Amino acid sequence: MKPFRFRQKPAEVAPPTFGSGDTACPLVIRRVRQARSMRISVDPRDGTVRLTLPAQAAVGQAIAWAETQRAWIEAALSGLPQSRPIGPGTTIPYMSRELRIMWDRAAPRAVRIDGDLLRLGGPEETVAARVLRWLRAEAARVLQEETRAMAAKAGVEVTEVGIGDPKTRWGSCSATGAIRYSWRLILAPPTVREATVAHEVAHRLHMDHSPAFHAAVARLLGRKPDAERAWLRANGASLYWIGRSR
Repeated sequence: MKPFRFRQKPAEVAPPTFGSGDTACPLVIRRVRQARSMRISVDPRDGTVRLTLPAQAAVGQAIAWAETQRAWIEAALSGLPQSRPIGPGTTIPYMSRELRIMWDRAAPRAVRIDGDLLRLGGPEETVAARVLRWLRAEAARVLQEETRAMAAKAGVEVTEVGIGDPKTRWGSCSATGAIRYSWRLILAPPTVREATVAHEVAHRLHMDHSPAFHAAVARLLGRKPDAERAWLRANGASLYWIGRSR
């Protein structure tokens, strides 16, 4: 796509909406001081259609250009992962299996695994929120255990293990020894989670991505994490659509 360059002053113009099927996404305009030309993108994690502009770009002209890209934008939207709402009768990935949600208003409210079923009672309208809370708690528990075990194997100290819902990374490690993960790793295969833990713990040995760091990851994991990285590239975006409805 050839860059479109301009230096006009900005103007107030209402952004358009782009859609594919039952998806309707307004254009999000973002100014970046360092940008020299405008760029449009569709975020595969949430469907955001983003138009990045230089600081002094004319919004009206930029929106007109975005309209010329409508076919490409809507094709990208149509290729987004399928949303997977959470509710009675739906399924969710959990580690290496799919759990079907079985709701019975008269059953105990607490979420519990029963074979390949995830059982809970209580109000139907709070099922999704309670299942998501349970998944986050499971992620915190499992990642805490696995990180401590991997740190012991590496002979390093981890000061804290936490979870969040970042969009740009699956894990992070600070110089103080605090490691944080995306809770959505609990939705991925265990090998993917294990490779992510090895990656972050290896940063306690090397706070870079040098050959020595990658060798430490392979040593802790017992293999190179090529297959797990490939899985995340191919499937990682779909994890952000679990619990969402377009």
